[in-house]
Amino acid sequence: MADTPGDPAKGKKLFTKKCTQCHTIEKGGKHKTGPNLYGLIGRKTGQAPGFSYTAANVNKGITWSRETLWVYLENPKKYIPGTKMVFAGLKKENERADLIAYLEEACKK
Repeated sequence: MADTPGDPAKGKKLFTKKCTQCHTIEKGGKHKTGPNLYGLIGRKTGQAPGFSYTAANVNKGITWSRETLWVYLENPKKYIPGTKMVFAGLKKENERADLIAYLEEACKK
């Protein structure tokens, strides 16, 4: 559940292991295969300046939050059919909670 508490330190390790191949998270960081995630929380899908998104991402029209990330990170292609994100998802609730806790911290630094 989206209200499952997470450990940001464990989330940082997960981010490094599973996300940094395609994403950066620092303020002013470059886009890679995926967009820079700084400022993700509170931003609408498909809105990182300078990144070329699929129409599916742009048209999803949701705002990223703990709740939307919870569902998305379980199975990105199911939540946004047509996304170009190739990540299969995080099925384990504790891993999703940890990653989201890290994103909530790191996106604001």
